[in-house]
Amino acid sequence: MNKKIYVMLLILFLALMAIPSGYLIRVKLNEAKSNSALLPAIYRDDASHLNLTRVRLLVNAAEQPEQLHKQLKALLQYAQQNHLNIALAGAKHSMGGQSISPDGIVINMLPYRAMQFDVEQNILTIGSGATWQDAIQYLDRYGKSIAIMQSFSNFSIGGSISVNGHGWQKNAAPISSSIVSFTLMLADGNIVNCSRQQNPELFKLVIGGYGLFGIILDVKLKVVDNTALKFHSVSLKPAQYHETYQALVTEQEHIQFAYGRLKISNKGFLQQATLNYFEKTNQAPVALAQQAPKNEEIRRIVFRGSVNNEYGKRLRWDLENALNLILPYSTFSRNEILSEDAALIENHDPNSTDILHEYFIPKQQLAGFIEDIKPILHNSPLDLLNITIREVKKDSDAYMNYAREDVFGLVFLFNQRKNVQQEQQMKVLSNQLLDVALQHHGTFYLPYRLHISPEKMRRAYPQAQQFFALKKKYDPNEIFSNQLYNYYAP
Repeated sequence: MNKKIYVMLLILFLALMAIPSGYLIRVKLNEAKSNSALLPAIYRDDASHLNLTRVRLLVNAAEQPEQLHKQLKALLQYAQQNHLNIALAGAKHSMGGQSISPDGIVINMLPYRAMQFDVEQNILTIGSGATWQDAIQYLDRYGKSIAIMQSFSNFSIGGSISVNGHGWQKNAAPISSSIVSFTLMLADGNIVNCSRQQNPELFKLVIGGYGLFGIILDVKLKVVDNTALKFHSVSLKPAQYHETYQALVTEQEHIQFAYGRLKISNKGFLQQATLNYFEKTNQAPVALAQQAPKNEEIRRIVFRGSVNNEYGKRLRWDLENALNLILPYSTFSRNEILSEDAALIENHDPNSTDILHEYFIPKQQLAGFIEDIKPILHNSPLDLLNITIREVKKDSDAYMNYAREDVFGLVFLFNQRKNVQQEQQMKVLSNQLLDVALQHHGTFYLPYRLHISPEKMRRAYPQAQQFFALKKKYDPNEIFSNQLYNYYAP
């Protein structure tokens, strides 16, 4: 869809619905220019903006394979000799220090972005530091697209594999299912190939292994055709979501993407939902190079206007639902839909931060889970900004799999102040929500704040103890480490 038309339609709806533009203008003017102060090189933080940590050394990965291999082997030897740990970082979108080793070495893999496409095999070989956006733009020239990826395209490939991210692609397991193989540098500097046939145990451990088993170098990914898609949306009750999803998405051959949203304003809190999905058409997709540049600032301001403001929450819900009435008349390319940056919801307030949670709930348990979390969320002093629902099929690849059957992943976004009181309140809330998830035979996603005790984490991940034992098998000196490992492994 032409982005100029999209922006015009959005402005038109603002006018037609008589939405006070003054409110959104005030939201924009009240924002600080940046939410991240310049940090001394000796310190690292993550997406939580609550995890400022001193490190010994920060190293940017080399861009070329031969230089990279020499550099990494030298760093491993240096770490061994000086009894230092190594953590691996990409786009740093985790929130619990998964890319930080206190007083250790942090290797920034983002510069390593080599890419090659095998047209005959439909396989993309890509450096682990590349972002999904890099891959999308590269594949678009060939009329191809990413098979499975997270909702935002500015995450790194290696980072997404390390957390075993999932997307919102129909009938799809996590990213692990689209991986053909990858090369891995072990703690002793040797490079091995990992696949379902070669080093299968390592393959399972590294996917969702948070960088604890080695350094992911080059990844082979399955790709699919880029296609033209039309958007559809239906309103429904949360109790109807599973059945409706089955009928409108699962059983329909041409649906490629689907996600749900829950209403979070006080009026009708968690009593209404939308199911949004994209259907393949016979049209040819428009190449990214031929599309107008994106201007997402209006959408961001509408989103930020919902922070700690009931009117802003109602405004966003009404505007999104109004826009859903127009979007079915527009066509998008698959690559256009995938090309969304996390800056779309970026928080520019230096005094607050946005915190993610995610809970994976067996499909049949979804309605009960939503009903049981209502009083918890209603009574929490923390500000709920969003709940998105995504399907995740059973994961047979990752050792630390969170989708041990077909589930719905519920992604929560909260806003909290950067103070001790709200940090403690967030810890309480995290445990309350996980308790409900466990009651419904679900689990939680590990890349976020370390608010769950090691004991309760093992209830959600009963394979954790063996996972940490295998970590010592492949890395006996525990060279690869981070704050997640320091907290949960003992």
